[in-house]
Parts: sequence; structure tokens; C-alpha cells
Amino acid sequence: MDYSGKKVVVMGLGLHGGGLETARFLLKRGASLTITDIRDEKTLLPSIERLDASCRELKGESVRYVLGKHEMEDFKNADIVIKNPGVKPDSPFLLASKNIETDISLFLSESKARLFAVTGSKGKSCTATALHRILDRAGNYGKAYLGGNITVSPLTFLDELSENDDVVLELSSWQLGDLKGRVSDDGNPLLKPKAAILTAIMPDHLDRYASMEEYVDDKRNIYRGQDESCVTVAGDDEWGKSFLSESKGRPLVYSGSADCFALAVNQSGGWIDSDGRGMALLRGWPLCDNKITELVPAILRTPGNHQKLNLLAASLAAYSLGMEAEKIRGVLAEFPGIEHRLELFHEAKGIRFYNDSAATIPEAAAACVEALSLQGSLVLVTGGTDKNLNFTPLARTAVKAKEVILLAGTGSEKLIPLLGEEGINYRGPFDNLDKAVLCALEKAKEGGIIALSPGCASFGMFLNEFDRGRQWKETVLKLT
Repeated sequence: MDYSGKKVVVMGLGLHGGGLETARFLLKRGASLTITDIRDEKTLLPSIERLDASCRELKGESVRYVLGKHEMEDFKNADIVIKNPGVKPDSPFLLASKNIETDISLFLSESKARLFAVTGSKGKSCTATALHRILDRAGNYGKAYLGGNITVSPLTFLDELSENDDVVLELSSWQLGDLKGRVSDDGNPLLKPKAAILTAIMPDHLDRYASMEEYVDDKRNIYRGQDESCVTVAGDDEWGKSFLSESKGRPLVYSGSADCFALAVNQSGGWIDSDGRGMALLRGWPLCDNKITELVPAILRTPGNHQKLNLLAASLAAYSLGMEAEKIRGVLAEFPGIEHRLELFHEAKGIRFYNDSAATIPEAAAACVEALSLQGSLVLVTGGTDKNLNFTPLARTAVKAKEVILLAGTGSEKLIPLLGEEGINYRGPFDNLDKAVLCALEKAKEGGIIALSPGCASFGMFLNEFDRGRQWKETVLKLT
């Protein structure tokens, strides 16, 4: 699409790359661009420098910056406003805008590639990355691309796509909420993934949503545009059952056991068997052979049963669309996991160091403790900023850690009395990572594990969870 002469406001440049890539995309298409962000120039300098370099490459194209504030007239006069997912829809600036888009809606309006979409509270990045890896290494379709909430804007590869390519998008609840009810120029749903995967649903972002039901309703947009030619993959819990019963796509369930398959004669999907393998049974599917098949090997490079369930969900989507089980198994056997999610990044003094910074809710940190406490004596570094969440699941599981070290923040303040109820001693809260890492090294033993798994948002000490994870790794490497 040509944006020549269009006045476009990008609301939020940010540091993750989404706003930057959107700006680049629009500049190349001739838009008259204004970038507005409530953060100041000093904070945004890395993104500004990269965008200015792009302007120089385009020989004369320039950007108007409004930083440290928003100006209402910009939004009233814009032909298009590009919304950042983190901005609430009821923002007065958005309410004053005539036409609101996002980088995802811009992408979907032009892409002709086969689309896969993944959402959930936890596990969506691992699942999306694993699915992309399967499609890339074992597929027989075209090239495979990965983008979305995983910090890669799909606009970066839009111009490379053909109808024979696959795109996997990780989508947050906020991104999905922005797509609700959207249709393309031909009247079809703007979001219509060939396969939609919903990972584990847990309380999250309740500082923004009024209830779990409101939060989950945004998640449901991932399959609302599907029809019987599509596939919906979800878990066997109550949320998953509601997704599968509501979606018009063909339902596939994944489970930690085979019980739901023994009770439901017509159920199709997958489960983890007693040997730890991820198995599949697709009854009546023309592209599968209607027999029990191993998709996920028992031994993986990524620890934890929750990770195995994520890989099972990804493999079911690929298998249901005709990919060979043997090829899927081979890819997953070598899957290394992803940065900031149970990432084993360093070993020193006989101690293994993990970065699980993307564990931003208590349940995710609890899953980390469950997985790593089985592998050695665990020193857990946790805590941070609260999102109006319940920390009881983390406190109850933290008893399996040898030591608990807290980072400063409102979430840690909520966690401290719960640790006391469980009889768990803790160190901190510490307001910088050097102190936390030195304390952890003092408490760890040879053959043990030190893991950052906060169970909280990162704001306060860090820019975001990715900044927190990078700083954690840098500090560990510096001090060991």
C-alpha cells in the first residue's frame, strides 16, 4: 500500500523495535511521519539513532519527533494513528483519532502468506519459536518467518513474503484486542490463522483488565475469524475447553495425560505418556494416519513438563497440517529453547546459571522452581513489580528452593508475608543485581543452580523483562 502524502502518527517509538520498524515501513512508503512518545529523548536515544540512520538511507526523508508528551492536535489531524499495544484503547488521544492501526493490522492487510498464530499467558514465545523452527527445518511449503510480540515486527519481512511462505505470529492479549472485529478490504476477517494455538491461561495483566474474563476475551480473538478449514489447539483445562467448544476451527486438545482421550471417543489431539513422550492421535484427519504417533521425544534440551506441553501444542499444529511426525521429532529433539525463558547461559565454580526473566507472573516462576529443583540445589532470585496478582502459587512452590533471594519491588512486598507463612527464609530485597548475585553466590553450592525467575513485572529497576534478563546475564558473567 502507498502512504504517500498521508499524515501518520506513530504512538510509541519504544525500545523493543516495534515502533522503530513501523516507522521505517511507513517512511519507505512515503508517509509524512510524526513519532510521539511519553518517554524522553535520552531514554529513546538508541531507537532514535537507528531511525535517523534509516532516514539518511532514504535520502532526505525526515521524521518529526514529539517526546516526553503527546499533543492532541497531532492525533486529531492525522490520517492514520499507529497504536502501541501497551496504550489503553480508551486513551483520549486515540478517541480523538480518525483511523487507528497497529503494526500487526498493517501486516495482516497486505500479507498473502499462510498464517499461524500463538497466544496464552505463559509459554507463547516458546511455542511460537518451536513451531517456527519446525516449519523452517521440516516443512515442505516455503520459507518460514517469526514475528509479533516476540519483539520482531512482521513488517520487517513483509516485502519478502510469497503465497508459499509460512508466518508464525506470537500475539499478546493487547495485540489481539486491537484486532477485535477487524475485517480486510474484501470483508473477510483480518486475522484468520490456519492454525491458532492457545497456551496456558493464568492470571495476568489484572492491573489493566477488570477481570480474568475480560482478559481472556481478548485472547479469544485469535480464533474468532477461523472456519472449518482451520485448526484450533488448546489445553484440556476449563479455559481450553471453552476455546475449543467455541472456535469454528477443527479442535485439537493437548494434555499432560491420556485421561481425556480415554473418556472422549471422538477426541483428537495429544498427551504426555508415562515415558515422558508427547503422543498424538488425530481421528478422521485426512492428512494424518489415524494412529497413535510420537511427536515430542522424552529427552529434550529444555527442562520442565510445562515446556514439553508447549512443544506438544506446536507439534500438533504442524502435524495436523500434514508434516511428518519423524521430522517433527527430530527438530524438537534439538530445540534449544529461547532467550530469557529457562535459559541456561553460564556455568562457573560448578554452578549452573539460568535466566528466566520472561517469567513475569507467579505461576511461571513456580514452574521454573518445579523444573530446576529436580536437577540440583536451587538458589532462586525472584520478585519485582506487582501486576495485581496472587503470589501464593510462588510462595508454596518456593519451599523446594534451597535459598530465596528477593529483588526490590511491590511484588516482593506482597510475597514476603506469604513466604513467612510457609516458613521460608529469604535474603533482600536487593535494589541492584550486583548485591543479589553476590548473595546468591555466597549461598550456592558446587553442583547447584542459581536462577533468576522473578514472577513479577520488571518496571522500577529495569526497562522491561528483556533488559532485566540481559542485565542479569551481564552481572553474573562479570562476577564469576
